[in-house]
Amino acid sequence: MKLRPKIVRIAKELQRYTEKKIGNMLKPFRFIVLFLIVLGCKEENPPSKKNVRPNVLFIAVDDLRNELGAYGSIAKSPNMDALAEEGILFTHHYVQVPTCGASRHALLTGYLPSKPIHLSNNAIVEELSGKAEDSIPETFIHRFKQAGYHTVGIGKISHSADGYVYGYEEPVSIKKELPHSWSELLFDAGKWETGWNAFFGYADGENRQSLKKQVKPYEAGEVEDDGYPDGLTANLAVSKLKELQNKEKPFFMGVGFFKPHLPFNAPKKYWDLYNREEIPLSDHPRIPENINLASLHEGGEFNSYKLGDERAGLEASVSDAYAKKLRHGYLASISYIDAQIGKLLQELQRLELDENTIIIIWGDHGWHLGDQRVWGKHTLFENALKSTLIIKTPFAKHRNKKVDAIVESVDVYPTLLELSDIPLNHKIDGESLVPLMISNDLKGQGKAYGYFKQGITLRTPEYRLTKYFREDKPVVELYDHSRDDTEDRNIAGDRPEIVEKLMPVLENGDTGLYSGKKDK
Repeated sequence: MKLRPKIVRIAKELQRYTEKKIGNMLKPFRFIVLFLIVLGCKEENPPSKKNVRPNVLFIAVDDLRNELGAYGSIAKSPNMDALAEEGILFTHHYVQVPTCGASRHALLTGYLPSKPIHLSNNAIVEELSGKAEDSIPETFIHRFKQAGYHTVGIGKISHSADGYVYGYEEPVSIKKELPHSWSELLFDAGKWETGWNAFFGYADGENRQSLKKQVKPYEAGEVEDDGYPDGLTANLAVSKLKELQNKEKPFFMGVGFFKPHLPFNAPKKYWDLYNREEIPLSDHPRIPENINLASLHEGGEFNSYKLGDERAGLEASVSDAYAKKLRHGYLASISYIDAQIGKLLQELQRLELDENTIIIIWGDHGWHLGDQRVWGKHTLFENALKSTLIIKTPFAKHRNKKVDAIVESVDVYPTLLELSDIPLNHKIDGESLVPLMISNDLKGQGKAYGYFKQGITLRTPEYRLTKYFREDKPVVELYDHSRDDTEDRNIAGDRPEIVEKLMPVLENGDTGLYSGKKDK
């Protein structure tokens, strides 16, 4: 019979009290006492099978590329590193689209992009927000809810900063971005008052909108963790875990953190973790050979912070000093978020919920930190598409592993359902990662598709092949990843046989987005 963790805890506490008060004379009988206590607490209605399914703690981190200590970075991220050590670190995880809303749409639905709107930050609003509830779930969160889970959303899980549909400078609405997914939708905007103000918030309570973009893209605030919005999110999530501990239903809790998204704002104590002189510059700061500049961008989002020290662009790199300052801000933001995640993991353990909870940390895309002379995402290059993925389960067979196979965000949907013993009742594009999580042959397999800038890219273990549907030549790019990950030279003209071999595989990922070949 499955016993409730609360009953076991009560039994253990009574056992400790007995030993303390009566002394060692009763120690030989302590296991008998424990058994009788537990037996006496037998439930009249033992939990059904659905109530012993694992809980899920899903943590989304905005703009988090593979910049963790676990990936070999100088980033100080002890909490995420420890989780990666205990669970499974995916070293080659790729998102479908290198922009926030579109990436999350693909993740949540399990579908590859098939319409132009699927490449937009408005993908979820346009495709999901106004739809009536159907037997086909709007997201995998909805599927958990259908299966009897209590679902709680805190922060940015879909595209909206707080889960409601409204513009950056508009009052908060009551329209949910995902109307059928959440049992509860929570957010603490603090002194910033709205989710979007908090998303672009500075330590004094102002934000990018209120200051008409006359702001710097970084800040080292003389504040504690809750002096920025992500600290409030962590506090709210910790508080909510205490409530969820006592619910009859298993829970799915999504927690979305804003940083390291621009602006790179974090309490000064996290900036102080780094010596700026020791922060490395990009290994590949030059524009790749044999490409058209249309494959890159001038850093429009980054340059919208009007008080930046320098303006980014493709004509010239920013100075080394400014590049180090920006990288410093990105690293400080990661360390700040790592500390917030540590609070959640510590509380999960304190409540003894970690023994039956799946934990996943997912970065919604990567970020060019001066790579290919770009500051931002929004490209089909490695550093914009490759992001963090860590999964820890309660099961021993999923511990202490690295998965080097190529995986993609649409695979998360079926993976979480399989791990939770929830049937997938409709066809999606993602494939479960569970076989990889228990395999001993983890290299040299898999593929991932990416979509943006009128292009489709295919990542295999050895190559990245990209095809653009545009007039600017060249329209085909090939990068050799058997050599390194720098993507500094397009070799499509040198290796036509590789292009010919991989092009049919790339075309299998053509969902009709540009060519009209397929239609979902």
